[in-house]
Amino acid sequence: MKTTVEERRININGLSTRYLTAGNDGLPLVLLHGDSDSALDWSWVLPMLAATHRVYAPDFPGFGDSAKPNVIYSVEFLTQFALDFLDALGIERAVLVGNSLGGLIALRVASSHPEQVPGLVLVDSAGLGYSVTPLLSQLTLPIYGELATTFCRTPLGAKQRSWARAALFFAQPMKAPAAWLTDQERMALLPGYLEATLSSLRAVLNVTGQREVLLDSLGQLNMPTLVVWGTNDKIFPKEQAQAAVSRLQQGHLALIPDCGHLPHVERPELFTNSLNEFLTKVAS
Repeated sequence: MKTTVEERRININGLSTRYLTAGNDGLPLVLLHGDSDSALDWSWVLPMLAATHRVYAPDFPGFGDSAKPNVIYSVEFLTQFALDFLDALGIERAVLVGNSLGGLIALRVASSHPEQVPGLVLVDSAGLGYSVTPLLSQLTLPIYGELATTFCRTPLGAKQRSWARAALFFAQPMKAPAAWLTDQERMALLPGYLEATLSSLRAVLNVTGQREVLLDSLGQLNMPTLVVWGTNDKIFPKEQAQAAVSRLQQGHLALIPDCGHLPHVERPELFTNSLNEFLTKVAS
């Protein structure tokens, strides 16, 4: 039987928020996307996960088809959004699955509200080491980031940006899904999106690396935690995943071979298998 993925909207603190949802039973899963991305990233795995869980995948403010207010997209702002999203939907407990920036937000929520997070999944997550590719960190430089944003707002710039991100985010860029490339190009032309992207990027990075590294706090987490990493991630090295697992009380590591920064997009079956195996260890 085919799983139906529904697109819905909800008002979160005055901001119209788009989210995808599917499934009926089981412990809820909340999927948080990375910087410059959207809930679409999870569409390659959402139907499979929905076979055993109720799944929710929101667009953060500033991204996808959610509202794009003129605000500072700080880590604190996005963390509060995640908490408010759970509250608005009446989700008392959920496994949080976060990719990249979404991983850092999931980690912060799990640290501050552990009673709401029986399981945590960090997918090529920010916040687990200082190192990051200079191709992203240089965008935090004054003027340079604004110039890049101005160019990427044009149709030609949006297309080039889409392919450049594929080259950076995928182990095999030529196999990047057409729907992902199209969505990246589409979002670049939406008012406020590139400004939100630059603001959130500067919130987590500076020119020397990641601003917030939470390795020393991982030992305080007592919920089962899965760290998933593409072995060919060009954004964050896989050594950050290994360092994180070594500090967790109940840490599990899944390295996805021949895969970049987006395992759920590039290797969805391997990603889903690893996640489902982990979820059997999480008490409902």
